[in-house]
Amino acid sequence: MKYVFAIVVLSFLAGSCSGTKSASTSTNTEDEMELDISEAEKEAFNATNAEQDTVRIANDSTEYEIIVIDPGYYTWLNSIAMPEGYYSQEYMETRNNIYVINWNQRVLNPQRYNPNLYEMQINYSPNIDYGYEVNYKLYNYFLYFQRKYNQRLGPFFPRIR
Repeated sequence: MKYVFAIVVLSFLAGSCSGTKSASTSTNTEDEMELDISEAEKEAFNATNAEQDTVRIANDSTEYEIIVIDPGYYTWLNSIAMPEGYYSQEYMETRNNIYVINWNQRVLNPQRYNPNLYEMQINYSPNIDYGYEVNYKLYNYFLYFQRKYNQRLGPFFPRIR
């Protein structure tokens, strides 16, 4: 009798662990979503203004500086990104910390991730107050990077709004 009960339970478990999804589920998770890149954003990605290809991210009251050399970022930052003040500093610091950890892991794995995209590590500490401007430009660079190169640096869908 014990064996029959065990077989019935195992049959029920095997049947309930079906690997197929129901056709009636129509909601997409963020992993299944595709980026909605507008024509204006595509133009910003492809902007080539040599004078503005380099963006300096720094806080003048501290000694921290990041230099972004990526054609199109300056144009994207000024035309597509949300304006300063839209995100709180705490929000951006939290996201930047996650993005930096994933970025640095990819830098250390050039055989798995494109070494032309992930060239240098970013030294970012959650214990240092870099100020609003540094966090704003770094956060927006991560959004720009993920959207332009179709990368995911964290569990968040890289949306602008």
